[in-house]
Amino acid sequence: MATSEAEKGRFEGPVLGTPGDFPDRPQRRGRFVVHGVIAILCAVFAGGWGYVMWAAKGDTEVIDQVVAFDANRPDSVQILFEIVKPSDRAARCRLRAMDVDHREVGSRLVDIPAGKGYVRLTERLETSAQATSGDVEYCHLV
Repeated sequence: MATSEAEKGRFEGPVLGTPGDFPDRPQRRGRFVVHGVIAILCAVFAGGWGYVMWAAKGDTEVIDQVVAFDANRPDSVQILFEIVKPSDRAARCRLRAMDVDHREVGSRLVDIPAGKGYVRLTERLETSAQATSGDVEYCHLV
């Protein structure tokens, strides 16, 4: 008596069958269109997220950096900071002092005139309580 391939324990071919084994299965014709729509949506979302991140950075024409601050006095903080900007434009920066609970205890606007591209300034900022830090909140061209 002859034994079949299945009885021998060996079966050559796909375990779940081939498309010809299932004639009533619908054809998948829209697969390319679905993948294309998903790719376009991903590109739109990635572009939108990139724009949000770029816009959140603000005006990148002015670069500010705090070099040091001295918060030893109970009524003021001294801030040493640098500004890099186009030399033909003026800038306005907002300095602020924060206390131990990260509450603002002092702030002031500082105008930097046109004429120099790199400016290093030391400013004393009056505070309403003991400050623990001083920083440049923002700088914009005016």
